[in-house]
Amino acid sequence: MNIEFLGAAREVTGSCHYVTFGDVRLLVDCGMEQGPDLYENQQLPVNPATINYVFITHAHIDHSGLLPLLYKNGFRGQIFSTKATHELCNIMLRDSAHIQEFEAEWKNRKARRAGRPEVVPLYDTNDANGVLQHFISCNYHDKIEVCEGLSARFVDAGHLLGSSSIEMWITEDNVKKKLVFSGDIGNGNRPLIRDPEYITDADYVIMESTYGNRIHETPPDYAVELAKVLKDTFTRGGNVVIPAFSVGRTQEMLYFLRHIKTEELLPEFPDFEAYVDSPLSVEATNIFHLNVVECFDEEALELVNEGINPIRFKGLKVSVTSDESKMINFDPNPKVIISASGMCEAGRIRHHLKHNLWREDSTILFVGYQVPGTLGNALLGGVNKVKLFGEEVEVRAKIINLPGISGHADKQQLVEWVKAFGNTPAKVFVVHGDEENAVAFAETVKSLAGLEAVAPYSGDVFDLETGLCIKHGTRKLAEKTKAKKAEGVFARLVAAGERLMAVIQKSEGIANKDLAKFADQINSLCDKWER
Repeated sequence: MNIEFLGAAREVTGSCHYVTFGDVRLLVDCGMEQGPDLYENQQLPVNPATINYVFITHAHIDHSGLLPLLYKNGFRGQIFSTKATHELCNIMLRDSAHIQEFEAEWKNRKARRAGRPEVVPLYDTNDANGVLQHFISCNYHDKIEVCEGLSARFVDAGHLLGSSSIEMWITEDNVKKKLVFSGDIGNGNRPLIRDPEYITDADYVIMESTYGNRIHETPPDYAVELAKVLKDTFTRGGNVVIPAFSVGRTQEMLYFLRHIKTEELLPEFPDFEAYVDSPLSVEATNIFHLNVVECFDEEALELVNEGINPIRFKGLKVSVTSDESKMINFDPNPKVIISASGMCEAGRIRHHLKHNLWREDSTILFVGYQVPGTLGNALLGGVNKVKLFGEEVEVRAKIINLPGISGHADKQQLVEWVKAFGNTPAKVFVVHGDEENAVAFAETVKSLAGLEAVAPYSGDVFDLETGLCIKHGTRKLAEKTKAKKAEGVFARLVAAGERLMAVIQKSEGIANKDLAKFADQINSLCDKWER
């Protein structure tokens, strides 16, 4: 009964934890890294085709984004998540695949002109569609019996629509252990979604530490502060461009903009228009409407019960097609533009930055965490010039970070969450935070919660019966290069071969005539390709 930490170990993104007991192999999260690595991450130590189950805490790409790659490399097991997470992954994974395909096509056009080898997408739409067929939707608080020796339950983490912490009970050789994976814990008092729930017992806790070394500022009256930014920018004749995650943050911004309109907080510009320029954001907003009862908080439910849509208002416009997106920048009137991605690494937001960064009358308003190494982080850091679509653009617009809307709990809130366990956990594994935060919060857990805590490295393996580290992972710093976004075709062939071996190993015990037929098919394939 072991756990190996693969992703988001002393780093913020790419969450992935590998748990084994008996013949069962499972993952909790399978996320894509965003921004550069600090340490060299360990690869999945087994053939993906041998993974039985995956549990997803929530739909953000840094927790779910490598599921299509897992499928591409042979995974055919079951994926458990909440209903809303399943619905959001249905659009987010397809969108991620589209981005992979688009970037590969763009790179290949340049490669052909330069005589360089072509690249293939990390995964494609077929891989995303394929893995989505393996999801099983679960209700909050229902305890599900997954297989002999494994049961699980999802509780609300208050971070995103459908986000969850996962309680997991594992039994091996009459030894039973309870693991709790925090997922990303929300900071409470956010619009639309509920506050995080507390869990009171566990043998081991695996918890995030994104803001484990800081205290959020006292939340402002967010609608009032947002109205001030709009007034200042509109008075200057510019646009307010808001890079925002399509899921969660976009809907929260719509909630505040509706409040500004209905409460007349911007009387100078009562008829201002706001554009949501992201097909994914539009689809995600529709999913919010489908999960009102299960996921909305009391305030949002009250509005719904009064017949008020909490994220719709007069002057709201959406653009889905690329032509509609382009027309936004031909409109001379001051406006709000909400577009993805939230860290400015991809998507339509980069076009809006190209059209607005050079304008002294415009404002770029950041409303979410920016991973070091991303364009969003660079802009907040005061960079004077950026390169967009091969063109150097001067930064003359106002760059503003509006605090108080973080989706993550801060140090104090994280401590309260872990204190709810009392003295039941034998150990707390601190993950999903940069090295400074993860290490500092592990010390905080020791001093303030009185629990043993450690910030593991990628590749560290712990025995869950003894709590001891039985294998050390890498401590090697990663090379300072951009994250690899494509793999070679030969690597894909190798993965297919590994999947075939996994299928062969599972075939022992079936009828001899079927085994013989299978062997003949393999030999025929080898005869065709053997040189």
